[in-house]
Amino acid sequence: MPSKKTTANKAKKDLPSIPKELVEQFVKGPMTAEAIQDISMAFKKALVERALGAELGHHLGYPCGAERPEGSDNRRNGSSGKTVLTDDGPLQLDIPRDRDGSFAPILIPKHERRFTGFDDKIIAMYARGMTVREIRAFLLEQYGTDVSHDFISSVTDAVMDEVGAWQQRPLEPMYPVIFFDALRVKIRDEGMVRNKAVYLALGVLPDGTRDILGIWIENTEGAKFWLKVFNDLRNRGVEDVLIAVTDGLKGMAEALAAVYPETTLQTCIVHLLRNSLNYASWDKRKGLAKALKPIYQALNAEAAEQALDEFEAGPWGKQYPTVVAAWRRAWDRVIPFFVFPQAIRKVIYTTNAIESINAQLRKIIKTRGHFPSDEAASKLIWLGLRNITANWGKAAHDWKNAMNQFAILYGDRFTRPTW
Repeated sequence: MPSKKTTANKAKKDLPSIPKELVEQFVKGPMTAEAIQDISMAFKKALVERALGAELGHHLGYPCGAERPEGSDNRRNGSSGKTVLTDDGPLQLDIPRDRDGSFAPILIPKHERRFTGFDDKIIAMYARGMTVREIRAFLLEQYGTDVSHDFISSVTDAVMDEVGAWQQRPLEPMYPVIFFDALRVKIRDEGMVRNKAVYLALGVLPDGTRDILGIWIENTEGAKFWLKVFNDLRNRGVEDVLIAVTDGLKGMAEALAAVYPETTLQTCIVHLLRNSLNYASWDKRKGLAKALKPIYQALNAEAAEQALDEFEAGPWGKQYPTVVAAWRRAWDRVIPFFVFPQAIRKVIYTTNAIESINAQLRKIIKTRGHFPSDEAASKLIWLGLRNITANWGKAAHDWKNAMNQFAILYGDRFTRPTW
């Protein structure tokens, strides 16, 4: 991987050089930031108008100042004023015209009021959790540009096509592990603000890299909902999932068995431990956590069940019978954990990877009282995910050991050449 210095030097070389004589025409001595901004806008105006003139020359078949070709009836016909919004503020342009009105500029299309980059700036602010009102105030303060609420909404709404394409994109045929988790979001639905769950699926690929597979919004979870999710994954190309890790989401076991019957459903051990500690006061939690450790650190399922029996018979179990009951209710989804070697246990021990994503998303959406629709929630969450996952690419920690163990345990399901 090239160093930052090498990358910076390359970027400098890639920049077009501006003639020294041109710079000296503008810079006669010390300048204020405002003066530099004014010159920058004047130069941008001249550059854009020159580029548009070149476009018109290409359209007509001859450059400005040259003779019109024989047989050509179309010609230049002055210009019309137009204000476009740029990254640096509004820019007054003279757009060249042709006689028959057939000229359609590519640089600034007809009826377009925004120059390249302006939309990206709005979307970037929106993706960081700024509300439409905050974006509008920022543009007015920084650029002196007053844009309407509808204008900003139309820019961000254009993202929905990308969200739809992403949600329907083909997926890998096999995932060794998929983590499922949810966060709660307030969304207006049928005239009422409801507390809906936004479910995410984080897949770990055979090479250890990660990918968010989809976003699903639902009022309540259940087998019917999860059947829809798993069929969606199946229709997008996922043929096999080795292990699905969840926090006891309702109805998942039945739906998973219907679509991916060979998949192991594993309860997140850390979630179960945290839920157990919720039954104890703060001063007792450290001791309770230590007492539970022999259960989930056992070598196998038999040793784990014996440790649970001993916990139940001991002082902690007698003081917190609800903790014992919680572990026994989830026991059939806990014991698969003990079949796996330590390398795989480290991978599936916790859903912290996806919980970390949800924590970052909560920071982005905390400024929203509620969303007007499911689509609005999906839009912001997708933009947030795009920022969060931008630097992904590295394999999970210590994945090589886990990968070898997956190959031994699952054979062709993990190593099949077609994967």
